[in-house]
Amino acid sequence: MNKKKFFGTLAIAAMATLAFSSCNKQNEQVEKKSETAPKSEVGSLKIAYVEVDSIMTQYKFCKDYSLILQKKGQNIQSTLASKQQALQAAAANFQQKVQQNAYTREQAEAIQAGLQKQNADLQMLNQRLSNEFQVETEKYNSALRDSIRHFLNEYNKDKKYSLILSKAGDNLLYADKAFDITNDVVAGLNKAYKPAKALETPKK
Repeated sequence: MNKKKFFGTLAIAAMATLAFSSCNKQNEQVEKKSETAPKSEVGSLKIAYVEVDSIMTQYKFCKDYSLILQKKGQNIQSTLASKQQALQAAAANFQQKVQQNAYTREQAEAIQAGLQKQNADLQMLNQRLSNEFQVETEKYNSALRDSIRHFLNEYNKDKKYSLILSKAGDNLLYADKAFDITNDVVAGLNKAYKPAKALETPKK
């Protein structure tokens, strides 16, 4: 019997990528900016922008949930790897005993069917945990967007900006620092943030 019949490549590496894709940035250095950004205007249009990378690295909500998602991804990987190793060991033991003629034909067929079912169950578990992780990641991203929008709605009641843009990478080819309100926004987000209870770990 060929072991390749039992094992497919588990998509656990993809989940690790998900765990970091939302907001796990490596650069923790923060540029020193004025506590209150100047109010800059173009004619009657009042504009400001926020550095997205700074929110991702400095907003406590993003930091906390990045760690939660990372832990969930690691737990999923550990669960799947453990079950896969157990199945591989069982398949190897079965093959060895088949070669030793330790089973009748009926026994061998029953054990083979059981191993195939375990493999199918493992693939289903992998898919279920992957889907649950994706839902959790989307839930986090939605909560992150909502928290920023809610804060900016309150923030702008006094500031009266016509436009508040997000600056990420080179999506804005040029932006005068006078329009930068990142420090204000990050400070305000962190002040309003109340950490929630950590989410439960995935079921095994």
